[in-house]
Amino acid sequence: MIKKLFAKIFKPKNTRAEKTVPEKSQPGRPTLGAKKPTRKNTDNHAVKNHGALVISHKTHKIERNLLSNAALKTTEGLQKAGFSAYIVGGAVRDLVLNHPPKDFDVATDATPEEVSRVFRRSRIIGKRFRLVHVLFGDETIEVSTFRGSHLEESSDAKIADSGRIIRDNVFGSIIEDAVRRDFTANALYYDPSSQEVLDFHNGYADIKAGVLRIIGDPITRYQEDPVRMLRAVRLSAKLGLKIEAKTEAPIAKNADLLQDVPPSRLFDEMLKLFLSGHAIESVSALREQHLHHGLLPMLDVVLEQPMGERFVMMALQNT
Repeated sequence: MIKKLFAKIFKPKNTRAEKTVPEKSQPGRPTLGAKKPTRKNTDNHAVKNHGALVISHKTHKIERNLLSNAALKTTEGLQKAGFSAYIVGGAVRDLVLNHPPKDFDVATDATPEEVSRVFRRSRIIGKRFRLVHVLFGDETIEVSTFRGSHLEESSDAKIADSGRIIRDNVFGSIIEDAVRRDFTANALYYDPSSQEVLDFHNGYADIKAGVLRIIGDPITRYQEDPVRMLRAVRLSAKLGLKIEAKTEAPIAKNADLLQDVPPSRLFDEMLKLFLSGHAIESVSALREQHLHHGLLPMLDVVLEQPMGERFVMMALQNT
């Protein structure tokens, strides 16, 4: 009774229900009991892995039966020996475009000497760029070791004053190797055992978008190897890929760099250009980019004649 009396006497007249103020959560810390945000996966068939986009078979749809037996035996042989091995370059690019590859190249972390020990029928070739040719009957698989940085000259790396790489036998990781490749479309690594494609420079998306894009600074990359300018023209004409604006812009201005390239390399690239099945488009593109002067002196003479261009185009019509 006494407690009730004191409570009645000392109770405030205008009281309001006390509100419970929730404790503010600390910035950057989740509130207890709150749901964690879920990360939306925009592509169920592609995930990031060590800086590369891993594209599954469900997405790229490259079938193993489209690969040559020699290419499969080469990658399998290297992998069984404890090395990593991927089909790379133009073969993967062509398979993504649903074109049958003309040949297959393999890249690995094995040195040329180690590759040669794995395959009895093989030979190490090249001085500027050491490779291994692995022989299977009439087919030859070209195997290269992952290239590394060549910023400093050494006995394995030499750079001319013009910036052209004269010797390039510095080995590195697959990430460094991807940086050293010319175009994003040629920097795809296909592992036949897992049927996954590693894409370090969004080359798969560029191919699907019909874009030919150089890796890195275009001027620097053309100085390293001026033949890349011819290759850009050839691949654009052959595959119907549009040369990306920044990739195309320096080509005409740097045409003189081709004068520093050994004639044998120019001859090989011109053979590929004329035998690509798109000779007319290739020659037209060479002229647009001012790359044709000096490459084929007789062609220059013919094109200067009144009916020269028509004559050349008729001759190349079925080439």
